Amino acid sequence: MVRTASIDRKTNETKIELAFNIDGEGKSSLKTDVPFMDHMLDLFTKHGQFDLTIDADGDVEIDDHHTTEDIGICLGNALREALGDKKGIKRYGNAFVPMDEALAQVVVDLSNRPHLEFRGELPSQKVGTFDTENVHEFLWKLALEARMNLHVIVHYGQNTHHIIEAVFKALGRALDEATTVDPRIKGVPSTKGML
Repeated sequence: MVRTASIDRKTNETKIELAFNIDGEGKSSLKTDVPFMDHMLDLFTKHGQFDLTIDADGDVEIDDHHTTEDIGICLGNALREALGDKKGIKRYGNAFVPMDEALAQVVVDLSNRPHLEFRGELPSQKVGTFDTENVHEFLWKLALEARMNLHVIVHYGQNTHHIIEAVFKALGRALDEATTVDPRIKGVPSTKGML
């Protein structure tokens, strides 16, 4: 079973080509024009054992918002498409990840019901040139397009870079768990008979 997807999205604000492999080796090739997102998506890919290629060209001369948001949209679409009928997957994933003084937890349900719950504070409004409010925007669009429940809990932390890094690592690990095929599961893991 091949669980891959390729997404092309072109708007007046961004042009994105994205390829995603659930059952990868943790390899990434990222060109987003948003260096901080390249760093975070590299961590996500490595810790989720996915393969991810992104070539994004956006209006970063304005700010990073449109590019970051549209990457979330494309990655969510790719995840949903690559999962196919979801037969045999574990469905739920939970990961705690520490990063020095910060501790983040991400819990996911690949339920076909989109929801983002983000509990925690990002102490700084910027990391380098990156507006940290874009983290929420990325996660919301990812959850919406992947049609999953995504709960992000920042238990504590002082350094904004460390907090966001812990979130992206935990996101990769939680999604790795949720997308894992369990041979004991017959069909989809739902009493409704569908996800």
